[in-house]
Amino acid sequence: MTPKKMKRRGILAFVQNKPGTLNKISSMIRRKMYNVDTLTVCKAKAPGVSRMTITLREDDEAKVTQIIRQLEKFTEVIRAKELDRDQSYWREVAIVKFELEDKEYAKLKKKYQLEILDSQPHDIHIVQIAGPTERIDMFLDDVGVDHFIEIARTGVTAMDK
Repeated sequence: MTPKKMKRRGILAFVQNKPGTLNKISSMIRRKMYNVDTLTVCKAKAPGVSRMTITLREDDEAKVTQIIRQLEKFTEVIRAKELDRDQSYWREVAIVKFELEDKEYAKLKKKYQLEILDSQPHDIHIVQIAGPTERIDMFLDDVGVDHFIEIARTGVTAMDK
């Protein structure tokens, strides 16, 4: 029996851009025994403020609400909320180095509109793919685990519509 896949949740937090803020937030999430799927942080429009997108897998609405309440207790957190999947854009980027024959590579290039970063001898390709996580996961499935050399993923970043 395969384990049930939990719902992916996104939390958007605006925080003061101060040393230790990220550690404080990640420590709180760890203490609550939640496993962070992805975490991305960048500067926000306002000076001294960072924009943090946290994704985790959790089916229990109350637990997600509890995380947000806990985040909002920190003086460094300006605002936090859950992102509604239907009312926001979720994207990530992956750079993938893999070995695949040219015929198969051409099919994938067309299907996924890959950005080619480099092609090396012996059918080794380095590409960038961007979009929803599901699109990247499908691409990786199509390439096949036996063909990967290296993968780097940014993690999800999200924005309200």
